[in-house]
Amino acid sequence: MEGKPAAADEARRLYDEAEAKAAQAAESLVARDSFGELLAKVTENSLFLVKLGSDAADLVVRNLRLAGRRDITGLARQVARTEDKLERVLQEVERLRDAVESSARDGAPPAKASNGAPSRARTTRRRSEPKS
Repeated sequence: MEGKPAAADEARRLYDEAEAKAAQAAESLVARDSFGELLAKVTENSLFLVKLGSDAADLVVRNLRLAGRRDITGLARQVARTEDKLERVLQEVERLRDAVESSARDGAPPAKASNGAPSRARTTRRRSEPKS
């Protein structure tokens, strides 16, 4: 029974020695400037490989004629612009509706709203008139 605690103590001592030597070796490795340079190169290469993979995946999707990330963001921008234009048209329709309702209440004929541009009828008459 006396040999077992000594064997356990010996194993513990050997483990502590190995751990201390490994920690010292790791510290001396990390303390060098070359380790920082190597770490920077590995990080740079890893990021390059990720970008390369992403670009390759985008190229595959584009060649398969599927909607890619760039296509979807372009469509999202177009939808946003169209929604803005539709909102402006709806506001103008509401403004015209209010004008028609107020003129109907007053008994006057509805006034033509103009945005400064000639109406379609005027522009087509001008085109159809013979030039002298």
